[in-house]
Amino acid sequence: MTPEAPPGVRPRRRFRPVTVAAVRPVTPRLVRVTLTGEALHDFEITAPTQHVKLLFPADGHEAPALPVPGPDGLRFPDDAPRPAMRTFTPRLFDPATASLDVEFVLHGEGPASAWAAQAAPGQRIAVAGPGGRLPLALGPGRWIIAGDESAIPAVGTLLAALPPSATAAVYLEVDGVTDHMAFDSAAATTITWLHRQPGAYGDELEAAVTGAELAGATGVWVACEATAVRRIRRALLGAGVVDPSALVTRGYWRLGEENHPDHDHGEDAE
Repeated sequence: MTPEAPPGVRPRRRFRPVTVAAVRPVTPRLVRVTLTGEALHDFEITAPTQHVKLLFPADGHEAPALPVPGPDGLRFPDDAPRPAMRTFTPRLFDPATASLDVEFVLHGEGPASAWAAQAAPGQRIAVAGPGGRLPLALGPGRWIIAGDESAIPAVGTLLAALPPSATAAVYLEVDGVTDHMAFDSAAATTITWLHRQPGAYGDELEAAVTGAELAGATGVWVACEATAVRRIRRALLGAGVVDPSALVTRGYWRLGEENHPDHDHGEDAE
């Protein structure tokens, strides 16, 4: 059992070894991997858009080396190569089968995308979390939800959590029509797919969100490339039609950066 952290101290991250149970393509560039294992028996997702950390095996290894507690926190073994670690939004967890679904965008570079492109049942990785919170109470009202490919799993969790008394206008910027997919939601939902011009990350999304009917929206949630999300945040707050308490922005990745932090809220744009 992981000991509880003292008040005000962030608890130590627990890494759980898991095994790939299934791999299913959702679109040509999005793959859903189902992870299982006894270590997930007490795993719990408590809010939409939470994140987990995934550890991937180093080259030539069948499983990632796991960190162990020490006097200065968690430390990886000195006699094993340190595994790559990346942050993802868990798409779905089934406590009855202790199975966790994680979706990966296949973008052709980086350890997570490379691993997902060849993932097969029986392979082993590790998962820690979940962490993070959603500072909006999902309920009745009109919601604006926007993101790029990296945000699709989080968008799915948001739509699944909205009640029938809610409506949601969703804007998703992707490469093209082959990235389109369906979402399940009890809310009345409209999906607008935006196709970006090569390299123009966030341009189509910014135009769509800032041009939407925002007055009176219960909540606005936007997640995409970090520079683009700052442009969008500045535009929305500068227009004065969105209350800051009703706006959530997340920079899920940054162009040219290998491993972007998971706590980028874009608030320095103000």
